[in-house]
Amino acid sequence: MSRRTVLIVGASVAGVHAARTLRAQGHDGRIVLAGAEAQLPYDKPPLSKQFLSGDGDPERVRLLTEDEARDLRIELRLGTAAVGLDPAERVVRFDDGQACRYDVCVIATGAAARPSPWPVDSGLHHLRSLADGTALRADLRRGGHVVIIGAGFIGAETAATARALGCEVTVVDPNPVPMERVLGPELGELCIALHGRHGVRTRFGRAVTSVTGTAGDLAVTLDDGEVLRARTVVVGIGAVPNDGWLAGSGLRPADGVLCEEHGRAVGAEDVFAVGDVARWFHPGRGEHLRIEHWTNAVDQAALVAHNILHPDTLRTHVPVEYVWSDQYDWKIQIVGRPSTAALHTVIGEFGANARGAALFTDGDGRLSAAVTVNWPRALVECRRLVADAGRLDAAAQRLGALAHPPVLNSGAAS
Repeated sequence: MSRRTVLIVGASVAGVHAARTLRAQGHDGRIVLAGAEAQLPYDKPPLSKQFLSGDGDPERVRLLTEDEARDLRIELRLGTAAVGLDPAERVVRFDDGQACRYDVCVIATGAAARPSPWPVDSGLHHLRSLADGTALRADLRRGGHVVIIGAGFIGAETAATARALGCEVTVVDPNPVPMERVLGPELGELCIALHGRHGVRTRFGRAVTSVTGTAGDLAVTLDDGEVLRARTVVVGIGAVPNDGWLAGSGLRPADGVLCEEHGRAVGAEDVFAVGDVARWFHPGRGEHLRIEHWTNAVDQAALVAHNILHPDTLRTHVPVEYVWSDQYDWKIQIVGRPSTAALHTVIGEFGANARGAALFTDGDGRLSAAVTVNWPRALVECRRLVADAGRLDAAAQRLGALAHPPVLNSGAAS
């Protein structure tokens, strides 16, 4: 295996980490890293936070430099998108007419922003790429009213950044609370209060029917007839996996590349998928999952690199989900899936001087998920306890002892 060619399609964090790990674990053959963007690989989570609020220097979000790639003997093939995969011939074709043969292919093409259903001449932003971030950063620095459609991670973080830059901000979402899909309804209510304390206007439970106008003079019409005038509009309504280029490959599309528990694509012995584009089987949950989290992408890339190099000692990808979000003075860190569990206990404070943890259970008396805010020690405990399926009462006592002064509020948050 060590002398064979590994082609990684997608210069994402998962793709770059797979390449680095392969080399670190002793792969001595070719590693080709292909990416659709001409930019050197970069990290995406900072785009809605530090990149927007900072100096906009792309080097601050760089994942791999040309010197590093040369030192690691990673061949970069940037600025050309993959358009087809032939597992039988072991070849990937690109939109410049070129092709690359491989012994093992790793699909790491990530996900793209869900297209906006409201086309306008200009002035409407998505935030998924470095180019998106650069364009939005320029508009935010012009000030004025910013309307953000969608209150998931991207929308909520962009709202916080825009407020820090002095913009007026209104967030619109058809769901009753922000980030409900991740946090659940009770903690979502606390996030409404967080936005309100920082001067963000919200329109939750309201849908957008149209966006009209041109850059600097936009009108966002809601389903109750209200019209929000805006200089800038940001649309963050989710993401879709970049798997369209695999049509005709024989791989099974299922909102991402369908994989088994070791990361191998179903129906192709020498093809793996990692990161946002991968939908793999989680034995512990008994279902296929596609997780759009930075930590999952890195962990899955490391596991797949091991499985490529050590086919006789395959490892199974069974992560405990972990994701974080920086909003205003809150660092929100999430373990497990709170939205699929019941909020049982809140320890500490989730108000203006937040430092707390919310513990969730699936009903069997065990800790199945947790959300912490500004409390690193609690996060470490929660990650360990969720991974071990620890008892909920023991977890509550442990975190209660860590609180200074100890505060224990039982029952769902109000």
